[in-house]
Amino acid sequence: MQSSLSVSDSDGSSFAPLVVLELAENTEAEAITWLLNRIKDKQQNGGAELLVEQLQVSGQDEQKRSPKVFLVGSTWQRLLSGAEDVGLFKEFYDGTMRGFTYANRESFKDFEGKENGFLSIAECQYIIKHELDTLRAKGEKYVPGYPKVKLYPGKSVIRRLQSKGILVQVFPLHDKEELKRLSFSWYRKIKLSYQPLDDIRHYFGEGLGLYFGFLEYFTFALVPMAFIGIPYYLFAWEDYDRYVLFAVFNLLWSTVFLEVWKRCSAQLAYRWGTLSRKKAFEEPRPGFHGVLGFNPVTGREEPVYPNTKRQLRIYLVSVPFVLLCLYLSLHVMMIYFDMENWALSIYDEDPNFWTSVLLFIPSIIYAVVIELMNLLYRYAAEFLTHWENHRLESSFQNHLVLKVLVFNFVNCFASLFYIAFVMQDMVLLRQSLATLLITSQILNQVMEAFLPYWLQRRRNKKVHKRVKRMMGDKELPLVEQIQLESDMNTYLGTFDDYLEQFLLFGYVSLFSCVYPLAALLVVLNNVTEVYSDAFKICHVFKRPFSEPTSDIGVWQLAFETMSAIAVVTNCALIGLSPQVKAYFPEAETQLILTVVAVEHIILAFKFVLAFVIPDVPKHIQIKLAKLEFESLEALKKKIAPNIKIFQFILNNFT
Repeated sequence: MQSSLSVSDSDGSSFAPLVVLELAENTEAEAITWLLNRIKDKQQNGGAELLVEQLQVSGQDEQKRSPKVFLVGSTWQRLLSGAEDVGLFKEFYDGTMRGFTYANRESFKDFEGKENGFLSIAECQYIIKHELDTLRAKGEKYVPGYPKVKLYPGKSVIRRLQSKGILVQVFPLHDKEELKRLSFSWYRKIKLSYQPLDDIRHYFGEGLGLYFGFLEYFTFALVPMAFIGIPYYLFAWEDYDRYVLFAVFNLLWSTVFLEVWKRCSAQLAYRWGTLSRKKAFEEPRPGFHGVLGFNPVTGREEPVYPNTKRQLRIYLVSVPFVLLCLYLSLHVMMIYFDMENWALSIYDEDPNFWTSVLLFIPSIIYAVVIELMNLLYRYAAEFLTHWENHRLESSFQNHLVLKVLVFNFVNCFASLFYIAFVMQDMVLLRQSLATLLITSQILNQVMEAFLPYWLQRRRNKKVHKRVKRMMGDKELPLVEQIQLESDMNTYLGTFDDYLEQFLLFGYVSLFSCVYPLAALLVVLNNVTEVYSDAFKICHVFKRPFSEPTSDIGVWQLAFETMSAIAVVTNCALIGLSPQVKAYFPEAETQLILTVVAVEHIILAFKFVLAFVIPDVPKHIQIKLAKLEFESLEALKKKIAPNIKIFQFILNNFT
């Protein structure tokens, strides 16, 4: 871990900050003293045993900045014991991935007894965050200086302070040298090559590493579809009969794509030590509230909220609201079709260049409206999900994802389904799909790349001007770096990034047989997406804490659901093609039954394929099984002496 950010010496004489704590400006001095003492106190006394210092601000800007900013670091030994507490998996001397233990630290590969890169900066910062989050209230009844902010024995102090606004933010510091190296190997040089996924994971953690791994895999997987789509677009534009073959290939591709990704994901997760890592016990969310009660699992006092009330809020408020939004989305769709008819009527009256351009205007307006509605609905969905008062973050995320996915699917694809299967107008379907896809990509690039880049340049220019005025051409000092990073927006996770890829996957898999260039456009979009996402993660948002994860979570199910819907859509499009209809000239019922039968056969094939292709490669299964066997054998040896003693005592007493 040779970098500008490091860990502190064993005696704490050389303090190296890793995490920033910012308290509210009006925080009481009693609360600050109490919190700092709890962070510094020994573990056996209920403290976190971390190092903490107040940020020293001097000069003309002292009064402009909050003095309530504290830097948290740790000694190397404390990080190693913390690595065992959080259950980190590291590479053992025999090449297998095993749970790290401080007692066996010498048996792990790359461990040399000192701070040498054995733990990445992301892992160090994650350990510190874990230790802060598990800092629990002891005998205190309330936060010193805040009699109304009650504390519950055994509950997280940091989460309580966050929920009450006393603790404004906690974020990990960027490592300037390591970030510069990562930037040059990742996105600063435009090149056709694989992303440095191990370096991304090393700096940002497994969550972001897996997202960029999926983005890369999805992009490369689309290349065959793009190559096949180009000749279809160039030579068979009006011959929809030939799209039957393209639709069949589309179905096979979408199935194999997701199954192979599971294996790739498992390989990455095993290499990064998260595949067999046990999930930590989830604490209640900072925003969770309720009456004081007992947790039946932990036996601790904590807020309790009746599940019945939550279910009533979901089914009596959230579900009707989502249905109302879906109705409004469909109503906007019908307005769009009225605009299409109006533009078409003008073109029929006077066909010329300008009226032909007018034909695309309704689709462009509708695409912009779709993006605006998705954005507004996202805020409403977050508000409702907060109001439902879910206890765990995982439950909160699952309900939010479900709300957003349902609306976005209907909002983005309802018009295409209506054109394809009600109007059965393939020319309009092709035009609408192309316009929606291209417009949404342009808007996303503006919002995700150009706007953040402009804001970042503007913000950095102000900071560097101030630094140059104060210090000349010297490197940005730590105080200015922390000020710059604290003013950045908080990165809210990969939710929006996965959502964008989900919608693009829908455009490719659902209707691309009528617009074969869809895959090529998505490939081009994703190539730029890699650079824009990399830039915004490195320079626009605060550095996020590492999120140990073994897969892409609920998004895998979302993509598989979209793939199953694509089977129905493509089979229906095949049934509507003139080539297939020619085989059933006077038997429409037979045609429908045949299409349904083929659809069921393909769905069955998808499920068989999912069963046949193992999610985890064989060599990794063997390593995991070997590790489990050795763990059981070690447990037997540990228990055996106790059993013999128990039998001896039992025999003597009988």
